[in-house]
Amino acid sequence: MSNPRQLLADYNIAPKKSLGQNFLHDPNALNRILESAELPPHATILEIGPGTGALTKVLAQAAARVITIETDERLRPILENELAPYDNITIIWDDFLKLDLPTLLADTDYYVVANVPYYITSKIIRKLLDAPIRPQRIVLTVQKEVADRIIAKTGATSLLTVSVQFFGHPTLVTRLNPAVFWPRPDVESAVIRIDVYNQPIVEVPDIVTFFDVVRAGFSQKRKQLKNALSSGLHLENDVINQLLTESGIDARRRAETLTLEEWATLSRVYADITTQI
Repeated sequence: MSNPRQLLADYNIAPKKSLGQNFLHDPNALNRILESAELPPHATILEIGPGTGALTKVLAQAAARVITIETDERLRPILENELAPYDNITIIWDDFLKLDLPTLLADTDYYVVANVPYYITSKIIRKLLDAPIRPQRIVLTVQKEVADRIIAKTGATSLLTVSVQFFGHPTLVTRLNPAVFWPRPDVESAVIRIDVYNQPIVEVPDIVTFFDVVRAGFSQKRKQLKNALSSGLHLENDVINQLLTESGIDARRRAETLTLEEWATLSRVYADITTQI
């Protein structure tokens, strides 16, 4: 396994904090990530942020195809050299958040396995789950705090929790010692796995309406649900009272206490009421 510190030194490249570059290199951690992904032999893998290619090489040995996306052009000579022996790897030099995923992965069942930049983790997950063609499974190395928010239970949920659990079932695979990265990150890390549903497990009028209601509910998290929804949905109090009454939800509750099914109920009732206004 190539040492990222030595590789970068050989090419006179310094990691950029602005790009969230902490390169995962420990063989045991890489193999644990691969095992947790449970990839079929024919799998197409999308990797975001290959860094020096350590995880990319492990994935290429287990899957039929690896598409890896890197935005830092300074890493081009390292990746082209390190990944040259593998003919099933495609490197795309671009910003993942700007990519057109439907064009890149048209009619392809794919899996996402990546050690992503922590500062854009939520944006990456949102892009993957909002895509017309969603991955079969997502395995990401993320900040431990973000992993905890993703797997949170009712009573401690957030907009991120609901956004992920609406589309898939998340589990915490393992925590990672900072020593498995170089440079060592200043935060705790964890590997999260999301098994993406073919269809959301709750009935909603449509995804846009559902998330309009959820975002409104979490828009003022410290406030009671009645006040947060009134402000976020721009509706009068009597309409919000009707919405909560018909949904069977106490107006004094706060957003983090609602279950996924209760959010779905709210969105269905909201859709019915607003069509009558």
